[in-house]
Amino acid sequence: MWTVIYIASNRAQAEMLKNLLCGEGILANTRPAGVASALGDGLYEILVLESEADEAHTILCQHAIK
Repeated sequence: MWTVIYIASNRAQAEMLKNLLCGEGILANTRPAGVASALGDGLYEILVLESEADEAHTILCQHAIK
């Protein structure tokens, strides 16, 4: 099952985070979140498999995501 571990402020940030996680061997995905995404570049959820959520969160914290 997929679980949200982070909400990025735009698509570019979401893709960067997805690539970071994938580079560390974590299967990651993104999806638009909320109505704003339908109108343009809004919030995006970063999703990983539930079994990898703790590891993915640690990776994001190590890279000081702001």
